[in-house]
Amino acid sequence: MAPTDDTRLLETIAAAPQLRTPDETEALLDSMPLGELASMWCALQRVSRRDQVGSIWAIKIYFDHLPHRRPQAALDLVLDVLKTEADKPTVMQLNDKFLLALFYAHGTEVMARVEQEAAHNDRLRWLLGGVHVGPDDPLMSRIAGLADREAWHADHLAQRTPREPLDCANLSVAELARAWVEQYSRSERDQDDNLFAIMDFERDLREDDPDRMIDLILEILKIESNPVLLSLLAAGPLEDVISVGTIDRIEREARADARFRDLLGGVWYYRAPDELKARLDALVGESRW
Repeated sequence: MAPTDDTRLLETIAAAPQLRTPDETEALLDSMPLGELASMWCALQRVSRRDQVGSIWAIKIYFDHLPHRRPQAALDLVLDVLKTEADKPTVMQLNDKFLLALFYAHGTEVMARVEQEAAHNDRLRWLLGGVHVGPDDPLMSRIAGLADREAWHADHLAQRTPREPLDCANLSVAELARAWVEQYSRSERDQDDNLFAIMDFERDLREDDPDRMIDLILEILKIESNPVLLSLLAAGPLEDVISVGTIDRIEREARADARFRDLLGGVWYYRAPDELKARLDALVGESRW
């Protein structure tokens, strides 16, 4: 699907009445022709994380639940996308989004059909190359007999390898903030090992230099206001860096910066020690998200 087609489809989704419940979403999408449903799924894989809100988020959840709720329909969608979608990174998302869930929840139900389809479908055998179930699972040998693991792993390595690897340790705080926003904004389809480099560096900062972790959080707040990314910032780096050793600085920054204080409203700290919890309660007040 071309980018302009993606835009038109996603504008249609955004213009639809708000899908208030899963039942409403299922009623709408369960009745949609397979080709339209497959095109919608492909378009959603290319939506940046920052734009996955409202009706787009509701429809994304629908697709996440489809392999568990309607396994044969999910397999139909996999086969249609393999037949019609040319963009390889988009197609690769079928592995994590559908096949793993199908084999985990309904493996014995779908395996015979998968074998039948794979007998004449090279793209399905390629896709199966990325499926890993438990080594003791009786399906493992059947999947291994079908899968083109060599071709899949070559494509997966190419997709994961960034053109310009991040050297986080040698970036300034401002450069790290821009890199954090860029990496966390990407759709899952477009993520590569640079995201994991950022995540690993966050862990290192949290353990070895928590003050610099807080510096990074404050720098991100200077350049970013998207609610989706701020929720990730609150529930990830900020939540992880809060401790008895950092609470004095957390209090100072919250009193000096209203946006930082608001960000604390997205932190879950119910299992914190009583003294730490009381101090956070005093900062957050009624600002809980």
